[in-house]
Amino acid sequence: MLRAITYRQLQVVLVIGAVLGMSYALFFLQRYMGFTPCPLCVFQRIGLIVMGVFALLAAIFHPKSKAVKILLWLGSLIGIVWSTGVAARHVWLQHLPADQVPSCGPGLDYWLDTLPMSQVMNQVFAGSGECATIDWIFLGLSIPEQSLIFFSVLILVHILILLRIWRPATLNH
Repeated sequence: MLRAITYRQLQVVLVIGAVLGMSYALFFLQRYMGFTPCPLCVFQRIGLIVMGVFALLAAIFHPKSKAVKILLWLGSLIGIVWSTGVAARHVWLQHLPADQVPSCGPGLDYWLDTLPMSQVMNQVFAGSGECATIDWIFLGLSIPEQSLIFFSVLILVHILILLRIWRPATLNH
């Protein structure tokens, strides 16, 4: 079964994952449920978009060169590892005792307008009280916990893609 899955098909799985993840965040959580994404949520989305763009490029152009495949894979991997790391940080913040949760600060828009990018990054990763709030639980999981699981699955797909790069699938048609 796994032998029949090609490099291009795995890239399409990543693209579909990015589209589904962004659709869930934007249309369900943000539009339907009415949640405003916190700074850490925004940074998770950025990583998912980066992964999706590199996977889309790999799926569309289907490079023959191993070097190009590895470069596209690395770009995609960096995006999803970023999202996974931010989601893990978000989960950690949500599990802090109430007295250790950072205080709420100004929003991401304010930081982007008034601070240099390096300070914005520091502020975002320090987290804030709004990032520690659990707004909704589904199947016993907060939104960042759901994201962490989803991103971890996408990392597993990246491992399969790396295997396909080194040992291409042989289809017997």
